[in-house]
Amino acid sequence: MVKRFVLFILLAVFTFISASSFNYNSANSHSNFDFEIDPFFNLDQQNSSDLSNGLEYSAQNAKTGLNRSAAIVVGTEAVIITGIMSSLYVSWYSGSETGNFHFYNDNGEWLQMDKFGHANSCYNFANIGYEALSMTGLDERRSILYGGPLGLSIMVLVEVFDGLSSDWGFSWGDMTANLLGTGLFMGQQALWHEQRLALKYSYHSSGCSKYDVSNPLTMDRDYIMGKDWLDRIYEDYSGITVWLACDVKSLFMNDRSKYPSWLGWAIGYGAEGMTGEYNNYMPNGKAGTDDNWGRGWEDVPGHLTYMPNDARQRRIFLAPDIDISRIPCKNKTLKHILRVLSAVKIPTPTLEYRPGEDRFCWHWLYF
Repeated sequence: MVKRFVLFILLAVFTFISASSFNYNSANSHSNFDFEIDPFFNLDQQNSSDLSNGLEYSAQNAKTGLNRSAAIVVGTEAVIITGIMSSLYVSWYSGSETGNFHFYNDNGEWLQMDKFGHANSCYNFANIGYEALSMTGLDERRSILYGGPLGLSIMVLVEVFDGLSSDWGFSWGDMTANLLGTGLFMGQQALWHEQRLALKYSYHSSGCSKYDVSNPLTMDRDYIMGKDWLDRIYEDYSGITVWLACDVKSLFMNDRSKYPSWLGWAIGYGAEGMTGEYNNYMPNGKAGTDDNWGRGWEDVPGHLTYMPNDARQRRIFLAPDIDISRIPCKNKTLKHILRVLSAVKIPTPTLEYRPGEDRFCWHWLYF
């Protein structure tokens, strides 16, 4: 199984290595960018006239093409995307039959946690692409246009592969989530030149991954919730929470406010108790006819235990958010890296509401 989380980290590392291999005013670069001042990454210290001057400055220095280091970053991303898609094809699709392109409605799966995951992935891939190009000295507009669609490019190819596979199909629900995640990043960056609303991720082991026997007749395991911890951090939907974090100061206060810019609030969405895409029901009749049931846990050899179907619960969270990207930092490279690492929500005290049970509960520390 391809470790998508590892590929995500590798993509970030390689693009940032490529970006940081050149200085902002490199003598070896053939561009005329001079970023002794940084008009787009110090918005909290600028007034509106400074921002206007910064925009004019960037427009005057923007070129019709990519500078040398930006071209290296784009090339690096293209090579890695090609490698990712080749690996995905070998891992996911080579063993399944292919046919005519078709669609598949999977909007009811996993209590929509996979859709939240698509949006979160595209948002944070867009962040990686943008920050990597910004590090090279590329102007704001081109950093958004060339870097923002990074995640969408990967996910569109995945959906095309799905559409040609007999086991899956092109999902408009997935594509909608992909577009929303990408649009959330690119729209804010174009409008505000910063992210005032951010998608973040957290994970804890749910224990559901042990329910992996997909066929009670043959006792086959499908590891749909992850074979090891690397798989589970993106496949164990019962342990994943996707957060919409709000930067309180930039949205509701002015620069003169003493409210700390790094302290915001976040609303999270998660679900628990899911061992099957649509339900946890024990199969009736011949196993494997429609795959619409939960997996079982072989607690003793030859005997399966099933998670109760009413264990499937949506979860809504409210928690303070510590935004490490807002921590004052003079080093530009570190500042870009902190913006990417802020994709992971730092554990904080959290209030939870479970709509299915109509009750609240408190976590002193939730991740």
